[in-house]
Amino acid sequence: MTERETPTTHAPEPHPEGLLVLAGTPIGEVADAPPRLAGELAEADVVAAEDTRRLRRLTQALGVRTGGRVVSYFEGNEAARTPELVEALRTGSRVLLVTDAGMPSVSDPGYRLVAAAVEAGVRITAVPGPSAVLTALALSGLPVDRFCFEGFLPRKRGERRARLEEGAEERRTLVYFESPRRLAETLRMMAESFGPERRAAVCRELTKTYEEVRRGSLEELADWAEPGVLGEITVVVEGAARGGPVRLEPAALAERVAVREEAGEHRKEAIASVARELGLPKREVFDAVVAAKTGSGKGQAG
Repeated sequence: MTERETPTTHAPEPHPEGLLVLAGTPIGEVADAPPRLAGELAEADVVAAEDTRRLRRLTQALGVRTGGRVVSYFEGNEAARTPELVEALRTGSRVLLVTDAGMPSVSDPGYRLVAAAVEAGVRITAVPGPSAVLTALALSGLPVDRFCFEGFLPRKRGERRARLEEGAEERRTLVYFESPRRLAETLRMMAESFGPERRAAVCRELTKTYEEVRRGSLEELADWAEPGVLGEITVVVEGAARGGPVRLEPAALAERVAVREEAGEHRKEAIASVARELGLPKREVFDAVVAAKTGSGKGQAG
């Protein structure tokens, strides 16, 4: 008579090398959490979280307990905490990095740790999850074949305006994060830099109870946002010269050229830049500049 072996459940075997796991977390609806997230939270030796209190609420909602040590990893302690986490990775630990919402490193803590892990030769993988950038793009109704993510704009008005002017000629669809407190002002600046008729979408509280997507021209959206807007905001803006040329009054065209001249561009270059930005013939912009100088309704070629 042979003895029957009793099946046993074994814990996951330790990795021979350290592994850094970047995990996406829900941007609103907890049910959107990637299926692998619960397992990673349970198996990680170290969980580095942007906000440990939010992590606790997430694990409770998912019905999972973290199996390893939990440490905070946010903007204020990234520099100090990174060497500690890299050392844990070097000694064979599995480190899971999560932020409050979305993917680590995308306008959230993470880039510094990833760069240090790469430098140390540590393996890195990701658990794909929800992304406000891609969700807003998909809902915007604007071209998504080519796009660029600009993150948060500077808080100071001058720096913000300069950043927007840099993007005025970008032909790809642009995606920005913005504070609800600055939204109306930023949309006004965008209308000035990109043209008031440039199409855009303001995506608010994505996947949450009060989700809202507003589509229209930058001027229309600025008017809508003027009374005040609440929630987390993602702004998607059409690229330059998409959807046909933007028609402005001659005085507005001349003003755009003047702004570029004040920034150091020669007039010829400024005219060409404005024409390219708006998808207009250079002659039309040139005539507008001449008209502004002579005070006439129509400039003459010189």
